[in-house]
Amino acid sequence: MKYVAEYRDPAWARRLSEEVARVVTRPWTLMEVCGGQTHSIVKHGVDAMLPTGIELIHGPGCPVCVTPVGLIDAALHIAAMPGVMFCSFGDMLRVPGTRGDLLSAKAAGAEVRIVYSPLDAVQLASRHPERQVVFFGVGFETTAPATALAVAQAASRGLTNFSLLVSHVRVPPAMEALLSTPGCRVQGFLAAGHVCAVMGTAEYESIAARHRVPIVVTGFEPVDLLRGVLCCVRQLESGRHEVENEYPRAVRDGGNEPAQGWMKEVFRVVSREWRGMGILPGSGLGLAEPYARFDALLRFGIRSEGASPETECSSGLILQGRLRPPECPAFGTRCTPEHPLGATMVSSEGACAAYHRYRRPKGRT
Repeated sequence: MKYVAEYRDPAWARRLSEEVARVVTRPWTLMEVCGGQTHSIVKHGVDAMLPTGIELIHGPGCPVCVTPVGLIDAALHIAAMPGVMFCSFGDMLRVPGTRGDLLSAKAAGAEVRIVYSPLDAVQLASRHPERQVVFFGVGFETTAPATALAVAQAASRGLTNFSLLVSHVRVPPAMEALLSTPGCRVQGFLAAGHVCAVMGTAEYESIAARHRVPIVVTGFEPVDLLRGVLCCVRQLESGRHEVENEYPRAVRDGGNEPAQGWMKEVFRVVSREWRGMGILPGSGLGLAEPYARFDALLRFGIRSEGASPETECSSGLILQGRLRPPECPAFGTRCTPEHPLGATMVSSEGACAAYHRYRRPKGRT
């Protein structure tokens, strides 16, 4: 398949790993900030192809995983209300709040529906005027334009029974927060290609310059990732700290300007809580004033309260790259995809789910 099979070519991947070994002279620690990249690294053994000393650690690259417990609780509260049809991507249904998850709410009688696009929720609102249809807007800048378009369509149709529980987050402020944390080991980033396909690369320039870290935009296949590692290592070895685009087949420096336009029209930048990382200034998207009437929290008079983190789950440390999934005592025993303690084991982009699927230790279920 064009643009897939060639980027999984073992010979090409081997040549790239050999070139990394030829270039490197000292240990370096790199972080990918994309759950899809994490799964590709673990599935294809990209990290095992690298020379000793090159360490890949996994960052907060899963939007489902970073959605805070308090917002899950708000979703459960809204979903349980009479006359509400609560719509969400499937990954969100099993993320635990303090009082269960959306799948349990559905089993208990709440009208919770899985949709594949926020526009599906708009169609449901149009077909069911007797219901209040709420869409759980979760994701990085990758999915935010589609949510923005859904809100704009609801406004243009005059729908009064559609609203949005907003949990969209922005990647650059999270990278800033990680680099500003005492003891941060990250010396270079592999930036998420799909986020940059929308937003471009300009936002990363100041981060690279201020923290003196290379940021390399890369894709999701093994060859993409190894090329990103090689570019990052070359910069580190030569003392450079620049933004490089190694995913030009999908990313332009300016990004997708029409998509950005919809985001600017419908959203405004706000501070937002990230699971395991606290409140990060400027890291979220909220509805702009002309569209505030579509805010589900305002419509239903609900406050998203900060909730205590899971007592046993180590997802906060895992999302910051400070702990690997197998290092969590509950991994693969008390915490499995069937009985997850936290979001990183639930989501298809979660690091714990990746390790459980592809590298589950012997003796663990």
